Amino acid sequence: MKKVIEKTVNLNLIGVDGNAFVIMGVFRRQAKKEGWTPEEIELVMEDAKSGDYNHLLATIENHCEPKSEDE
Repeated sequence: MKKVIEKTVNLNLIGVDGNAFVIMGVFRRQAKKEGWTPEEIELVMEDAKSGDYNHLLATIENHCEPKSEDE
């Protein structure tokens, strides 16, 4: 899957409630914390919401790159 923008957030979705609204909220908060602009966040959210649940999950996961605590 192609990324909407070439950025990722330091976020691991394992253990996050599987509700679509929770997933989008967790992603949105982390992106804000990492300095993403509202426009960048909205681009990802719009694409995520343009399909079914699996598309939403794949889009969000595609913009997450969890880093180990060593990094």
